[in-house]
Order: sequence, then C-alpha cells, then structure tokens
Amino acid sequence: MDRFARGEAHRSVGPFDSGPVDLVSFPSKAVQSSIQVGVNGPAVWVRVEGKGSFLNSGSLKEFAQKMVNRGYREFVIDLEHCAMMDSTFMGTMAGVALHLKELGQGHLHVVHCGTRSRELLSGLGLDQIFSIHSNGATAPSCESLVGGPPPPPADPKKEQAQTMLEAHEALCQAVPENFQRFKDVLDYLKQDLHHETATK
Repeated sequence: MDRFARGEAHRSVGPFDSGPVDLVSFPSKAVQSSIQVGVNGPAVWVRVEGKGSFLNSGSLKEFAQKMVNRGYREFVIDLEHCAMMDSTFMGTMAGVALHLKELGQGHLHVVHCGTRSRELLSGLGLDQIFSIHSNGATAPSCESLVGGPPPPPADPKKEQAQTMLEAHEALCQAVPENFQRFKDVLDYLKQDLHHETATK
C-alpha cells in the first residue's frame, strides 16, 4: 500500500469540505461538473466533481501536460464525488499514465474509487496502469495554481475531436484488447478530423 492509500500525502491534511481549500476549478458549462486541481509537495491532485467526460477532458489533458513540463511526476485523481466517467475521460487519464511511463518515472494514483468507477476502469484494463484505491488520503490544502482555465481553442470542435481520438488511442495503447472495442470509434473520429481539416 502506498502513501496515497494510507493517507500520508501531507502533514497538514484536511477534508475538502472542512474549510477553505485553495483549488483552481475548470468548470464545464454543459454538464454539472468541474475539475478542481492543486499541488501538494511533489504530487498533483485532481478532484473530479460530477461527470468526467469528453467535455472536460481537454482541460485535464492540457493541465496534466503543463504540470509534467514543470517537473511533476506523481498524479492523484480523486473520484470521491465523481458521478460517472466516459471513455474519453478514462482515456485521457490513461494518456497521462502512459506519458509518465514513457518518462520512466512517476505514477498515476486513483483514490476514493467507488465500486462503479472501479468497474469502469477495470473493464478497460486500466487497473494495469493505475494504482486504484477505494479509500485514500483526504484532500490536502493545495497551493494555488497560477492562472485559470486555458483560453478556448480557435476551433473547439476540431480540438474536441482530437482530444477524443488521442484518448481512445491511449486506451488501445494501454490495453491492446481495447482496439476491437473502439475500432469503430477510432475510424469515425479520424474521418471526422479529416473532414474538418479538408473543409477549412
């Protein structure tokens, strides 16, 4: 059991709802959901509120890449208040884990993972690349991140399709058996991107 599962991530630890916690929120207007992020020592914390879906996967992907570029290698995804996840969101998580693996250091930890979320992740074989825990450390008092959500892309539809494609490719890279499951999705997204590019 690692320190995230034992609840030893920080000396001054308090629950998210017990007082003011300095987090940055990436809200999604289309669904009742947001992604709250913060840093705690060497670890990056991501708390999913509501739904983890293709609508907020782009923000997660950009944030994770920024933090990796800053030198962070430990990521903690807190699913305590996550109502559901779609394949794009899980694929985005897989993409982060695979990138850390390519770098040869770091890990992605999933904490407060309920039965349904565990079934979703395990069903795609992602328990092979994540450390999944039903409990875990309570949320730390996170340092504030500089800046807010990234500005909207110039072509949001194309950006969203690209994010979805990369997420499903990550699912297949992580677990090759997923290719048959998502073959039609991959073909559709590639055609959609090609069409978007061709009509510009």
